[in-house]
Amino acid sequence: MLRTLFRQIKEYKKATIATPCFMLLEVIMETIIPLMMAAIINNGVEVPGGDIHYICKIGGYMLIIAVIGLFAGIMGGKYGAYASAGFARNLRKAMFENIQTFSFSNIDKYSTAGLVTRMTTDVTNLQNAYMMALRMGVRAPASMLCAMVAAFIINARIATIYLIAVILLGGILFCIISKANKYFHVVFQKYDDLNASVQENVSAIRVVKAYVREEYETNKFAQASAKVYNMFIQAESVLAFNMPVMNVTVYTCILLISWIGAHMITAGNLATGDLMSLLTYCMNILMSLMMLSMVFVMITMSIASAERISEVIQETSDIQNPEEPVMEVEDGSIEFKNVSFRYNKKAEDDVLKNINLSIQPGEMIGVIGGTGSAKSSLVNLISRLYDVTEGEILVGGRNVKEYDLETLRNQVAVVLQKNTLFSGTIYENLRWGDKEATDEECKRACKLACADEFIEKMPDGYNTYIEQGGTNVSGGQKQRLCIARALLKKPKILILDDSTSAVDTATDARIRKAFAEEIPDTTKIIIAQRISSVQNADRILVMHEGKLEAVGNHEELIQSNAIYREVYESQTKGNGDFDEGMN
Repeated sequence: MLRTLFRQIKEYKKATIATPCFMLLEVIMETIIPLMMAAIINNGVEVPGGDIHYICKIGGYMLIIAVIGLFAGIMGGKYGAYASAGFARNLRKAMFENIQTFSFSNIDKYSTAGLVTRMTTDVTNLQNAYMMALRMGVRAPASMLCAMVAAFIINARIATIYLIAVILLGGILFCIISKANKYFHVVFQKYDDLNASVQENVSAIRVVKAYVREEYETNKFAQASAKVYNMFIQAESVLAFNMPVMNVTVYTCILLISWIGAHMITAGNLATGDLMSLLTYCMNILMSLMMLSMVFVMITMSIASAERISEVIQETSDIQNPEEPVMEVEDGSIEFKNVSFRYNKKAEDDVLKNINLSIQPGEMIGVIGGTGSAKSSLVNLISRLYDVTEGEILVGGRNVKEYDLETLRNQVAVVLQKNTLFSGTIYENLRWGDKEATDEECKRACKLACADEFIEKMPDGYNTYIEQGGTNVSGGQKQRLCIARALLKKPKILILDDSTSAVDTATDARIRKAFAEEIPDTTKIIIAQRISSVQNADRILVMHEGKLEAVGNHEELIQSNAIYREVYESQTKGNGDFDEGMN
């Protein structure tokens, strides 16, 4: 884990090294000042008549040392902030870039809210802990050690009080921090639940309002928030003992040093200036120990965050490029050979079971099946969004595992069941398909997808701004824009996964006609719930419980397949719905 995190320091190594160096310089200057102060009292103030010249000379040196210490502290703070902010930046970048390489199976391991929490709250915790470690984590032990050495040089008997106090206080603080640690491990998991509640509510706010569920969602959020609150209360209740224990120790040490020191001064065994220095070192030592306890608290809080961040950075995509990938897809032919698939390798049953299928370039293939029949799972394997569990899939005569992933996916355009548009103009959304596409090419793709008719009616036409998620366009308009975006890729294989469900039957027919006439060489696979969307396809696949139940054209399946015939009759006669027909 540490190796993974430290690898993200990168270009901030110099700042990381400079910060503790300046902290050490500051500590050295702070350690020297009490010694010089003792010298002023002993050799300048207490000598008969006072030595003004000596006091001014040593005072001047003290001023110079104080300025050097101030400069070191400022530079330590500056470089510490630079290093920690850069470290956080690299962590977020590393996580985001690695997430982009994830296959669907990797993405399925994490919730969206969990990933957001890791890139925000967890990184911030680690950033704060990193700064504390660079500054206080170096300054506190160095200050404590220097002060302890100086105290023993002045008077070993009194300095022993510091040593006993440090050992005792260190043990108590260790127990407090260990007890608080278990709460911090749990609290960031509760943050995931809290973020998930907010994200779900905001993204589905229209549904919430339509069903008047605001009170339910408010209570749900309150429960998630209360769990985070309670965990922090428990952790902070333990840490609350930190300050009282520290104060008792500090004041006890001051009283003991003052009492013993006064007796020693009276006996002539200790100078007044030395006692003043010892009291200063007492405060330095105990304050350093307090700062060190704060560092431990921050590090304790950040350990859970560090583990969660490392988990994402270390996650390796289940789907990798081969060593010598094929860089060209010859044609749009597809072949399934004894393909079985399951999402979870530990699952008992396959989602797809022994699929054998051959599709020729340019064919239009329809796919019909009930909910849960694995239609989407079938097409997701073609572009290697998932890898098969058994068997193999060939595209253009080559196993999909032999292709460069980018090459394969550029030639297999998928309009997924859940359509997504991004904030930006229509042109910007369309150019996700081809960033170099001209305005004319964008318009032509929209014409094929029957999207041009509503775009041209918009005030700004193709420069109309689309809100995040496409909230300012209808479901059917969103689907047609997504189809146009896929067409701009000029793919050899086009997959529409129930992507015309929100458009009317007439528009659906025009889209299919445009496909047949304008892109005859592109293999087209259309998953649909409506028989009318696929009945003119060259062949239709009937899926049932993960199996390829039947293959044929519309007329053949009407005669030979009971499932297809029941679906057709239920839709044309209006005496049932699709899923009824599949039962």
